[in-house]
Amino acid sequence: MWLQIAGFTALPHLGGLYGGYVTRKEVNTWYPTLKKPSWRPPNKAFPVVWTCLYTSMGYGSYLVWKELGGFTEDALVPLGLYGTQLALNWAWTPIFFGAHKLKWSLVEIVLLTGTVGATMMSWYPISRTATMLLAPYLGWLCLATSLNYCIWRDNPEEKEE
Repeated sequence: MWLQIAGFTALPHLGGLYGGYVTRKEVNTWYPTLKKPSWRPPNKAFPVVWTCLYTSMGYGSYLVWKELGGFTEDALVPLGLYGTQLALNWAWTPIFFGAHKLKWSLVEIVLLTGTVGATMMSWYPISRTATMLLAPYLGWLCLATSLNYCIWRDNPEEKEE
């Protein structure tokens, strides 16, 4: 049991570690050149918040997995949506920080936020606790989506020729 808990809880952090690698250079070079809204959280808040969010979403996925008896047919939609949102989550950082594609990162984070909402809806009948563990994540994504929108709006991308 403890091995499964640890595995499910650790899984989201893998993408976070990769995202940190991609972000490390850009947060000191490219990111400071962008116009950002005054209400943006400080840079130091992001790793703390994401550590908490990844841990809670990972544990929530364990609860759903356990309640459904593992990777069963009943788990296909709730854990499939979870996997989809996790892949979208991991993809955002390379798009925004790696490729500097503000518009595409905005499209991506809107899809991510919707997929997290769908994941929560699919989890609710299975485990209300797991669903509530995703609530802070959804809230943070709403803030992050607003931030991504403002950055995109205020920093026109150069046209490719």
